Amino acid sequence: MSGFTRRGWLLFAAMGLLWGIPYLLIKIAVDSFSPPAIVAGRTLIGALLLLPFAVRSGALKQAAKKWPWVLAFGLIEMAGPFLLLGHAEQSLPSGLTGLLVATVPLFATLIALGGGDRTALRPVRVVGLLLGLGGVALIVLGPGVGISEGGLFAVGEVLLVALLYAIAPFVIARKLADVPSMGSICLALIVVGVGYLPAAILTTHTVPSMPSVISLVMLGVLCTAVAFLVFFALIAQVGPVNAPLFTYINPIVALGLGVIIMGEPFGPGLLVGAPIVLVGCWLAATGGRLRPRPETPAPEDATLTP
Repeated sequence: MSGFTRRGWLLFAAMGLLWGIPYLLIKIAVDSFSPPAIVAGRTLIGALLLLPFAVRSGALKQAAKKWPWVLAFGLIEMAGPFLLLGHAEQSLPSGLTGLLVATVPLFATLIALGGGDRTALRPVRVVGLLLGLGGVALIVLGPGVGISEGGLFAVGEVLLVALLYAIAPFVIARKLADVPSMGSICLALIVVGVGYLPAAILTTHTVPSMPSVISLVMLGVLCTAVAFLVFFALIAQVGPVNAPLFTYINPIVALGLGVIIMGEPFGPGLLVGAPIVLVGCWLAATGGRLRPRPETPAPEDATLTP
């Protein structure tokens, strides 16, 4: 990948880690916190850390002028996905969750096709789409995955998260392109956090464990505030075309942490299906190129997960 300096590679590696570990942290946090409490805690912590940057740069003021679309972005990118992930990980292993979220490019390809983008019909991209969907089916239906009772519904929740993550960039590109990303993200975090706060209070009945508290704080600090700042720096360093490529590293991190730290199963279904999903997503998103075509439109925040 041309355009990657030493600093670029460091930022790239940091993003692969920062957005690869949330699934493990959510799995630990959900032991003590309800899904609404995780959403409220994560977003409010992230908002408090980003707020000084957004205010000082004037980005928050600009985002407030388009608050309806910022609200829509927050609902699609944060409110829905964060809640669904927390609920799904009550049944699914964290590594499997991270892998299923990696199907975002598959849904993005389908959305682009529905919007009239004929490049989505290129043979390589179609093969990638079919491979990705086939890999997901193999994982879900294969042996040794570790899906508990109600797991298939949870798989559906995570795939819905991937769909929402695929939709969010279109909102940014078409309705918030002239608004600084920092302002849109910070305002969305505030609105989502405050909106979930009552539900978080009502669903908290026990004193949370220390591991759950630490995981929630790390979600807010590392996986939300720090991750977005690093992502902006990565875009500035390598450009919006190359920046989203780190998302192919996230599932590997999520799977590895799940197996090593949580002792999650890594049976034949995952062993065979995981590479198929990753290759399929890569083919569907890039057409088999190590670097996407420069002329392909790419919004500034082309990939905002998880």
